[in-house]
Formats: sequence, C-alpha cells, structure tokens
Amino acid sequence: MPFSLFICQSRAQNPNKYQTSPLTARSGTSKTPSREKSHHFEMAVAFPDVKSASGLKKLDEYLLSRSYISGYQPSKDDVTVYEALSKPVSSEYVNVSRWSNHIEALLRVSAVFGEGSGVKLDAVATPPAADAKAADDDDDDDDMDLFGEETEEEKKAAEERAAAVKASAKKKESGKSSVLMDIKPWDDETDMKKLEEAVRSVQMEGLLWGASKLVPVGYGIKKLQIMLTIVDDLVSVDNLIEEYLTVEPINEHVQSCDIVAFNKI
Repeated sequence: MPFSLFICQSRAQNPNKYQTSPLTARSGTSKTPSREKSHHFEMAVAFPDVKSASGLKKLDEYLLSRSYISGYQPSKDDVTVYEALSKPVSSEYVNVSRWSNHIEALLRVSAVFGEGSGVKLDAVATPPAADAKAADDDDDDDDMDLFGEETEEEKKAAEERAAAVKASAKKKESGKSSVLMDIKPWDDETDMKKLEEAVRSVQMEGLLWGASKLVPVGYGIKKLQIMLTIVDDLVSVDNLIEEYLTVEPINEHVQSCDIVAFNKI
C-alpha cells in the first residue's frame, strides 16, 4: 500500500491521534502536550503536649498510618518529638511505642536524619488538675490585688504586726513594782558575801535585782537589805520567797525573808 494512503486511512480510523496543538504546530514539532507539573509542599506538623494523655492520644492516631513524623524517612522532626516524650511510653499507645522504639534504635546507631518539614509542639497544654488549681489560685490572688485586697503574705505580715502590737500593749499594761526586802542569816557566823551571791543567783523573767547593803541587827549579826524590781504579771514576791529564797541550797545561808516596802512603779 502506498505510504500516503496508509496515513489517510489511519487518520480516518483515529482522527484524534494525529492532532497537534497550536503550540506544536507553530514550533514545527509533533510532540503531544505534557501534563503540567504539580508542586507539593509539606506543612509543619503540630501536636499538643506529648507528655499529656491527650497529646499522646493525638500522636498515636497520627502514627497509625505513618512510619515517621514527616515524609517517608526519619528526620529531625522525629528526633524533636522523641525528645519531648516522657519515657518509657505506655504500651497503651501502640503506634507511639512502636515509633519511639524505632527512633531510639536509629539514634543508638547514629543514623542520619533528614531535615524534615518542621514540627510544632504545644508545651503549654492543659495542665494537670493540681497545677490547674494552683493556677486558678494564682489568678484569684492576682484578681484580689487588682481590687486592692491583701495577698496571703500581706495578711500574714499584718497578723504578725497585730500580734506584736498586742504583746507590746500587754507588756505596757503589765505594771511593775519596787520591793525592798530584808534577808536574815542564821547567825553571826554566816558568810554574808556568799548569802548575797546565793540570793542574786535566782534569775527569772520579770525580776531585776538592785542595790543592796548590810544592816546591823544586834549581837554581831547583820541582815542583807536588797532592792528588787518585778513585773507584776510575771513575778510573785511570795512565790520568790517560798520557792526560791528559803529552799535548798539557798536556805543554808538564809533563815528568813521579810518585805519591808512594796511600791507600784
């Protein structure tokens, strides 16, 4: 069959096969139009806090149909998420556990990781109940500050100041008395210096010993006359005499004690 006839018959049987576009007709080429190239850009993956139960659940669902965080090979995105996990991963999250073990194995052998598409981790996920309560308490304190109310520290400081003022007022209200006392020895052989040392050895809150002197009584016997100041609410003169000055070991030197004068200050 002649070649021109063969072409005519072929065109008649399949007319679309040999059609050319205007572009190819002008350029003199007989190439058929090619498909337009499509460009695919992967977006950065975002996850909630992967340390929380909700975050792990999202990650587990994400890895259900994927081997890696982004793309088809291990990347730095996998390392980022892996490092953010709390380990060991609970077996409840099967896909996360499988992926985590795989990334851990790659890290052990110093495998090369690709750049990845980027990953965003929400580090400020829903806090645990205790943390949330603490945060609410902090917010309440802040609100109180805005309205000029006291914080816990300020309240505590105010209470301490009030207690100090009250204690100070109580001390001021507590009266003081000046007492002159005669302390008599057993006989003329009693060492009056040791007697005075024994008397002054009695120390208690609210008691202050003052000036003293030896006063002759007769037959060579002298008595110790001594001043003392007391806080009325803290020291009882009767108690001082009965439980301190006339009991052992002071009673080795002291025979008796008499109150000569008692004046309020």
